[in-house]
Amino acid sequence: MTSSSNYSTAPVSEFLLTCFPNYQNWQHWLSLPLSLLFLLAMGANATLLITIWLETSLHEPIYYLLSLLSLLDVVLCLTVIPKVLDIFWFNNKSISFSACFLQMFIMNSFLTMESCTFMVMAYDRYVAICHPLRYPSIITDQFVARAAIFVVVRNALLTMPIPILSSQLRYCARNIINNCICTNLSVSRLSCDDITFSQLYQFVTGWTLLGFDLILIVLSYSFILKVVLRIKAERAVAKALSTCGSHFILILFFSTVLLVLVITNLARKRIPPDVPIMLNILHHLIPPALNPIVYGVRTKEIKQGIQKLLRRL
Repeated sequence: MTSSSNYSTAPVSEFLLTCFPNYQNWQHWLSLPLSLLFLLAMGANATLLITIWLETSLHEPIYYLLSLLSLLDVVLCLTVIPKVLDIFWFNNKSISFSACFLQMFIMNSFLTMESCTFMVMAYDRYVAICHPLRYPSIITDQFVARAAIFVVVRNALLTMPIPILSSQLRYCARNIINNCICTNLSVSRLSCDDITFSQLYQFVTGWTLLGFDLILIVLSYSFILKVVLRIKAERAVAKALSTCGSHFILILFFSTVLLVLVITNLARKRIPPDVPIMLNILHHLIPPALNPIVYGVRTKEIKQGIQKLLRRL
């Protein structure tokens, strides 16, 4: 019989994701709406990307930025939801050591990439409304290319240490993660080592990146609002607000779900543990499903492009 000391120091080669510990029987029922939302997210984003690619009138900087946001949504969705559905449908809870930390890296880096993309889009709207005559010379295809590189490099480099630090910890006998996904907090809690530095790095890096982006977004919209309030023509005001409306709604989706997720994690002891788990899943599913729909409904050019695409089929 294996001694308890040997058992406690046995290395871990894989983890088990338990998803909803208190509501295991609900998983099959939850899989149906999650599957529909997943299909909606994939279909809506694929339609948006194909429309922007095929419709030459949409080959403009703002739509390139929207394509980048859509690609980030697709990758985040594909990183999280298929594994969740695999657990719900087939009870396949195991995930390899490397796959777990790869998922952790993608979730952390792509979340901040989305935030950074919103910041670049806010700057685009600021230039379009506050400096319309200079817009063609400032927001060029080269600007979008440099912005995309900045979005990827900044966030990939600064969030990469999070899974690296977690993967270097010693994981002994415990390998059951009380979550559907490999979040840094859920995984590192299983370690035998001190996780203070790992948790501190994620906290400081995450809030620095998200906070920096949020400050620039707020500043951009403050300047936009200041300019709009000076416009006396109602039609011009409506047009200016319309150009920002879709983008502002997307930021609200992103920020609201993220804020609720943070609050529930802070109040973890006062609420059932399954609530933050569910919110974490929805955070990777609802914005990707709604973002392309909002832009498709509110933007005339995209709506016309989709209609042209459907006529070709």
